[in-house]
Amino acid sequence: MALSTEQKAKMWAMLNQTRGQIGLTAYKDYIFGILFYKYLSEKATHWLNGVLRGEKWESVYSQDSVKALNYMKKNLGYAIQPNEFFVDWKKAIDTDRFNIGMMTDTFTHFNQQVAFEAKNDFEGIFDGMRFDSADLGANAQARASVMISMIELLSSPEFDLSGSNDTVSDIYEYLVAQFATVLASDMGQYYTPKEISNVMARILTFGREDMEKFSIFDPTVGSGSLLLTTASYMKNSGRRGVIKYYGQEKDATPYRLSRMNLMMHGIEYNDININHADTLESDWPDGVVDGKDTPRMFDVVMANPPYSAHWNNKDREDDPRWREYGVSPKTKADYAFLLHCLYHLEDNGRMAIILPHGVLFRGASEGRIRKALIDKHQIEAIIGFPEKLFLNAAIPVCVVILRKNRIESDVLFIDASKEFEKTKKQNSLRSEDVDKIVDTVINRKEINKYSHVATLDEIKENDYNLNIPRYVDTFEEEETIDLVALGNEMVALNADIKKAETDFLGLLDELAVTTDTKDIIEATKAVFR
Repeated sequence: MALSTEQKAKMWAMLNQTRGQIGLTAYKDYIFGILFYKYLSEKATHWLNGVLRGEKWESVYSQDSVKALNYMKKNLGYAIQPNEFFVDWKKAIDTDRFNIGMMTDTFTHFNQQVAFEAKNDFEGIFDGMRFDSADLGANAQARASVMISMIELLSSPEFDLSGSNDTVSDIYEYLVAQFATVLASDMGQYYTPKEISNVMARILTFGREDMEKFSIFDPTVGSGSLLLTTASYMKNSGRRGVIKYYGQEKDATPYRLSRMNLMMHGIEYNDININHADTLESDWPDGVVDGKDTPRMFDVVMANPPYSAHWNNKDREDDPRWREYGVSPKTKADYAFLLHCLYHLEDNGRMAIILPHGVLFRGASEGRIRKALIDKHQIEAIIGFPEKLFLNAAIPVCVVILRKNRIESDVLFIDASKEFEKTKKQNSLRSEDVDKIVDTVINRKEINKYSHVATLDEIKENDYNLNIPRYVDTFEEEETIDLVALGNEMVALNADIKKAETDFLGLLDELAVTTDTKDIIEATKAVFR
């Protein structure tokens, strides 16, 4: 069940009350880290209740700790020692036994008890929390006080994780979105608006919702929202092993958040493959192994890369990702990301990428890349969105839909920039806007002043320029002005004004003239003479 507006407001108010003087940028790392550990603790507790059948975990552990921990690791990918669960911290607080060393020991032990096959999924996932950091306080007592506040906050009913996976994921998603809103310059780049995610996901999964095996890849994974939204449209997404989630992320914070996000949505560690590296510098997954190019291919690929990023494009001509198309300029990596995505797409797959509009018309090397994509019939659709949809960018963006082996040579253009809901600082797509975009793409509809299917000949006539206004005319002719009617209206209006002035002067004549009012009355009359 989705969180209510009242629940969300209360959660955020409570968070702000407990953080004290800690900056939000630092605070988020601890909140997400501790919330995730609470989730892992409760997941382990639920599993233990099912397998121990009344026995105490402490008792089983005391009999053979190595065997007990290995059994938990085999099933969960991690193990938690007795007295190191989230609830144990709360019990220690309630009995005045808590100290910050308990948390340090817990995470040290946790990192030691991660299964080998789950190392990549948990590696460094709690590194954003430094319990000796001055961000928390000047001494151990002050830092412990901050941790106590956080633990008590996350123990409140508002942060109850004992319900369904939907409740857990709703709480996490709300916090990610809220922190991204408040910290737009810090986190906004890692968060894709839900409405755009839904457009991309519905297009990418259309006609494939029933697949028993499905692989998805986001090379700039951010918080993982695009992966999760795409998977949510697959009918078998709740089944273990059906969907494989792949992603790569350069920055440490979203690398941690994306893995937490996936696991808190109930996805098992052995279905998650998130790598920490620079996508353009390090081709992954697989890439060149022992001198041989062996790239992993995916059913769908989606991305929201940094716009017009600088990158090192020197000596990239022989990279198999760009060899057939050309190399993007060093000050604009947009096509480098697009071609990376396309390279890792299955022959029958489909991809979607969010980019600035400049990729549609800029020349030089980008123009040559665009021409190659068009001549190979790989661009299926281009969707132009309204401005101010993103937290960290006011510019309008477009989504480009591509398929590797298309036979058709036409391109669908959609100008959806005029259909949205305006809020205080941002714009947002309504559900009907999302539905219209998806329906237009799926059915390749021609809608006056909204969409157009352009032939290859049309595109060639425009010198391979894909700027949307060249293909979708949204110009609205102004209504013809009837000058005779307008003149008559002005004459009538002047007559009305004259009559009102005459009536007003008549009222002034009826006023009693005294020494105090004489000058005021005469001055007022002078205005209308």
